[in-house]
Amino acid sequence: MTEVVAALDCGSNSTRLLIVNERNEALRREARITRLSQGVDASRTLVPEAMQRSYDVLSEYRTMMDEVGVARGLLVATSAVRDAVNGEDFLEEARRRTGVEVRILDGNEEAAFSYVGATTGLPPDDRSTVIVDVGGGSTELATKIDGVLLSYSMQLGCVRVTERALGKGMVSGASDAAAREMIEAELSRAWAQVPEFAPLVGNVRLVGLAGTVSTLAQLDAGLAHYDRAAVHHRRITLATVELWRDRLSAESPEVRLARPGMVKGREDVLHAGLYVLAAVMGRLGANELLTSENDILDGITDSLLDA
Repeated sequence: MTEVVAALDCGSNSTRLLIVNERNEALRREARITRLSQGVDASRTLVPEAMQRSYDVLSEYRTMMDEVGVARGLLVATSAVRDAVNGEDFLEEARRRTGVEVRILDGNEEAAFSYVGATTGLPPDDRSTVIVDVGGGSTELATKIDGVLLSYSMQLGCVRVTERALGKGMVSGASDAAAREMIEAELSRAWAQVPEFAPLVGNVRLVGLAGTVSTLAQLDAGLAHYDRAAVHHRRITLATVELWRDRLSAESPEVRLARPGMVKGREDVLHAGLYVLAAVMGRLGANELLTSENDILDGITDSLLDA
């Protein structure tokens, strides 16, 4: 019997959908910038306009799901909803709009789904594979050692670092220093909580996923329009990450948006995501990153089909 399932992700910066058939072949991938985490870092509250943007997209996604006969689905919420005092209220309306099961993922669950999604189909490698998922409010690091998943969710993301340190416009020296200090402190916490990360330094296959990495790949390729084949499993060096971080930091959001490959809705926060990405690469001693367009959504659909 044919079964079609859906995964939905209400992230801090975007709301996304993946619909697959029983062979786990993608029928539809969609993403909309909704900035659900607007102001959450400061207020610990989801604001009405941010929730409404997400609700509108979820209603649109429900229509798409109906068109292809989705039988089951799972909607997950991550950093923004985890941090908000009214997160459960948001989830209740999200459940009503979509008609699927909804869950708030903790950082380890988020990392586990992302690891499965990003590493499925990768060729073997003598090095340890580490995934880095730079989101809007959090950044997940995960690896497997002797078959056991080890992960840590840092309170870092492109929206959080923008709101707390960098600002949306051109970056000043003081803002640069504040962002670096914030990021290094979180990385040190990660290394303290997961000491197994330390022996991996200098010998990892680093796989990057989510919007910051995907948009960086598009910018690096000079793509005016998204081309999954051109950005999936693209190799990007640390020098390239640092080049784009510094280039975008010296520009206004309007100038950034005019660049081929920039995604509307990311022009005010992408530079912050690249600060995080460059710092992670530096801490791991990774001079190169492999991009992945497969991510948490793919991990969720795997789990739905295996259930």
